[in-house]
Amino acid sequence: MVVKVYGSVKSACTQRVMACLFEKEVQFELVHVNLETGEHKQSEFLARQPFGQVPAVEDGEFKLFESRAIIRYYAAKYASQGTNLLGNTLEHQALIDQWLDVEAHNYNDLVYNLVLQCIVLPKMGKPSDLAKVNDCEHKMERVLDVYEQRLSQSKYLAGDLFTLADLSHIPGTKYLTHELGLERLVKERKNVSAWWEDISSRKAWRKVVKLAC
Repeated sequence: MVVKVYGSVKSACTQRVMACLFEKEVQFELVHVNLETGEHKQSEFLARQPFGQVPAVEDGEFKLFESRAIIRYYAAKYASQGTNLLGNTLEHQALIDQWLDVEAHNYNDLVYNLVLQCIVLPKMGKPSDLAKVNDCEHKMERVLDVYEQRLSQSKYLAGDLFTLADLSHIPGTKYLTHELGLERLVKERKNVSAWWEDISSRKAWRKVVKLAC
């Protein structure tokens, strides 16, 4: 059965799900949702995702939204297939969940606000809040200092295996280093830079990038 992913290939959250499905070797169909025309706010889509955000998935009769919930689901459903993204012990899984939460609450929020201020608002003809941009950059520096320390102790965030903890960071870090032009924040930190070069070169992620071009 082919999984249906309702979203936009340009959306970081949709990319997170696609990267996971590629890692797990799960066949899927991307059903494009036009964010620019507000398709995600229409009743048909709201029946799948009541908050009007992408992505949402249909797996037969089962429906799910929120990208991090989706990647946890598929990593568990296909645990013995493709890349092991959930670790091998309870402690390892707890560390993965820890860094997934860090990504959601300490990392992604900063990237989101930077994208909003530097890309979305100007595209709408609205001014950016430069004070907020500077504040987010300074906060991101402090967050990445924590990552630098962590990655001095292990190759990946939750240990020595690539997991959901790392995968979940890829789309946001791509926006940070490319669209936002803040690659220096990564490059200035030896361990973060090596980690980013590693995870962004994975075959699954390259497939996502190819689709997004």
